[in-house]
Amino acid sequence: MYDRFGDLLAMTLGSTAVHIGMFVPHDEPTPVTSLVALADLAQDRQTEFLIDTIQGTLRREPAPHLLDIGCGTGGPALRLAERTGGRVSGITVSKTQLARCEDRRRGHPAGERVDFAYGNAMELTHPDASFDAAWSIDCVPHLSDRPAALRQAMRVLRPGGHLLFTEFALRGTPTEAESSAYTRLWTCPPLRPFATLVGEIEETGFRVVRVQDMTANAVVCSELMSTLYQDRRAEIEERFGKEALIHTDPLMAPYRSFCRDHLDYHLVLLRKPEA
Repeated sequence: MYDRFGDLLAMTLGSTAVHIGMFVPHDEPTPVTSLVALADLAQDRQTEFLIDTIQGTLRREPAPHLLDIGCGTGGPALRLAERTGGRVSGITVSKTQLARCEDRRRGHPAGERVDFAYGNAMELTHPDASFDAAWSIDCVPHLSDRPAALRQAMRVLRPGGHLLFTEFALRGTPTEAESSAYTRLWTCPPLRPFATLVGEIEETGFRVVRVQDMTANAVVCSELMSTLYQDRRAEIEERFGKEALIHTDPLMAPYRSFCRDHLDYHLVLLRKPEA
């Protein structure tokens, strides 16, 4: 079997050895045993890493007030409040997400220090200089006017406050099918080179504190999404109907190649000047 199918094993198991890989540290209290659980674990690890990054910018007293721009379903905001001991305000443009946020907030140990509201990142309604720090996880790429969102974040931050966000950027020249697959699946504007973002940051007056390339995780995530989509097609059809598959099936292959060959992903930490 190894003589005949050794190369097949290398294609599906990995090629540096012929044994099980350590996707989950052996001392994890609750080991994961499915790709979905592995994806959940990866998201939790990313949240903790981002909290570690923003926490290093915060003063200890008084308790900080943080803004979560594009708070999703609320889990990261609640964890941020729990870890920092501060208050967190989250906004989202999805009313369905907002309902999920409230469900999660009830009974959570940090729930009383977190509030969620419907809000637009490009037209924040918060007063000037009302937050010690802000973050935006995978929200900025969806925005039709990124400079407006950066200006709004600058306005609501106190002098010396930090903004942490993650951003997807374009590398190379994808085909039209690849670009279209990405923008249709993520409902976002076409990606731009990272240099474009740097110019927009400079125009707002933010100071760049840190940029970290996290592309590898974004590519692995797209590979996992593609695999889970194929594995769970029957469940997807049952829940969302055959039309969802008709829409999505043609996009998966070009989406996967776009992420593999043309996608960059960065953590960006900015600081508002003191004066």
